[in-house]
This record gives sequence, structure tokens and C-alpha cells, in this order.
Amino acid sequence: MIRLGLTGSIGMGKSTTARMFADAGVPVHDSDAAVHALYAGRAAPLIEAAFPGTVREGVVDRALLGERVLGDAAELKRLEAIVHPLVAEEERAFIARAEAGGAPLVVLDIPLLFEIDALDRVDRVLVVTAPEKVQRERVLARPGMTEARFEAIRAKQVPDRVKRARADFIIDTSLGMDCARAKVADLISVLAPQAAGA
Repeated sequence: MIRLGLTGSIGMGKSTTARMFADAGVPVHDSDAAVHALYAGRAAPLIEAAFPGTVREGVVDRALLGERVLGDAAELKRLEAIVHPLVAEEERAFIARAEAGGAPLVVLDIPLLFEIDALDRVDRVLVVTAPEKVQRERVLARPGMTEARFEAIRAKQVPDRVKRARADFIIDTSLGMDCARAKVADLISVLAPQAAGA
């Protein structure tokens, strides 16, 4: 079974691309969704202990937590030390289920794949990209997003050009949905037979 790591900087179209794989029948593990579930479950008491006042009614308040850790490298590291091992555990369980089900290919949607040095968790890397102007427009259109917050997030991400240089595959999501969907279909046809024959 081939584990395809899907990554890309904020606003590059990663979630949309992940949905395209899922729609094509490829099992997808979404790290962000796993974090959301953990924030409402077993990570909440651990985060409350480390960052008092950031949990409301048993669920981590992402806005409050963001205020505490964004722009503070040490605090962010503390949070990651709690969350990343739990996400990796969920991911391993997902892979085991997919393998048991005979899936030839899975997609691991890991937003910070390069940033957390998770290359050992994947066999190939797909990077989604878009011109900076498109990225900025997409991100600033999000509710509650500010220029300062966008720049703070971007500052802690590996630059897009570096990600592209290290990728096995690239999809430019600014070329439209049909183009991206066709690229996804091409990738599946290249990777799934390899996996089936492994």
C-alpha cells in the first residue's frame, strides 16, 4: 500500500484536493479533522493542564488557544508536543484499517508535513500550490482572518518554493477544479497499480 502525503501552505487548496481523492474512493486521513476531534476529546484535558483557561465545556477553544501560542515559538512547541503524538497515533490506526481493507493507496493529509519532518510517515509527497496572490485572496476571505494572522501563520511554514522543490508531485490549484480533478485521477492511476502490484 502506498502512503501519499498531501501537503501545502495555508490557502493552497489542500482540503479541496483531499476531498477529490476521497470522492474517487481513496481513503483519506485528515490531520486537521483529527485535531478537531482530539480537541473535543482526549486532548482537551491535556491542553487545559498546559494552557489553563483555553477549554470551554470540555472542548478546546481554538481562538483562545491561538492567542496563547501564535507568534510564541516556545508555547507552540509545547502544544505540538501534546497534539502531534496523538495525531500520529490516530493516523497509524487509520493506516492499519485501510491496509486490512486491502486499499492500494491512502492519502495522508498532513498540513505541516515538512515543518514537523514527517517524511518517514509517507512514501510519496504531493504538494498543492497556487500563486501568492491567489493564496492571499483565499486566506483573507476566511472569517476572522487578518493580514497579521496570515503573516504569522506563513512565517512558521516552510516556503512554497521549497515545498515544491521537495515534492514528488505538484498540483497547481489555481488552474481550476476540473484541472485539479484530472490531475488527481492521473495520480491515482499511476500510484494505485504500483501499490496493487507491490
